[in-house]
Amino acid sequence: MKNIAVIFAGGTGQRMKTEIPKQFLKVHGKEIIIHTLEKFNDNNVIDEIYVACIESWIQHLNKLIKKFNINKVKSVFAGGATGQDSIFIALSEVKKDHEDAIVLIHDGVRPLITEKTIIKCIRSVKEFGSAITVTPCFETPIKSLSGETVESMPSRNEMYTAQAPQGFYLNELLEAHLKEREKNPSYEGIVDSCGLMFANGKKCHLVLGNPGNIKVTTQEDYCTLIGNYSVNDYREFLETNKK
Repeated sequence: MKNIAVIFAGGTGQRMKTEIPKQFLKVHGKEIIIHTLEKFNDNNVIDEIYVACIESWIQHLNKLIKKFNINKVKSVFAGGATGQDSIFIALSEVKKDHEDAIVLIHDGVRPLITEKTIIKCIRSVKEFGSAITVTPCFETPIKSLSGETVESMPSRNEMYTAQAPQGFYLNELLEAHLKEREKNPSYEGIVDSCGLMFANGKKCHLVLGNPGNIKVTTQEDYCTLIGNYSVNDYREFLETNKK
């Protein structure tokens, strides 16, 4: 059975406020999506990579994949209208080639994933049937229905933040998608694969990940990402991504 990374890179960068999708912004001379793909391509436990991409950027991504010799990418295809649509399309693509597989669902703009976390997720799926990368909640969690006053303060010892990758067996995750699409075609209330499987009665096993595994969504995230790189990268970002 193959271990497959499913990378979705369908974001348009609206919250980043750039003229190009955030996954194609450069850090240290490489696009963010390439940094992400390299982490899976270079990991010995990953056999193949499938990538859901904005349709108009597929040709450009294929050129980058060839340029940087990302040789485990088996397929690049157009994503859907939403993140969950893109994942469903990706799983359907994997199903064309495999009877079943372990699939790790990962954001294209989460390039700081470590080799150790990827390996732990594969092991967790094999042992428990699922893997949800998480980090402990270090801040004080507060619940507020109104957004104005405190309703309750859950113990942070019981709170975690879900990240990616999130791993499952292909057939189980695809079956959950099919069931959800029948009753909830817009995936209302479903924000990730963990939420989907949990809503469909699946017990999801936690895997402690690395705290630096951020998802690049805003300009502030981008600044955090380039913190260990040269100031020239940031200047390039300011000059080439004005809007």
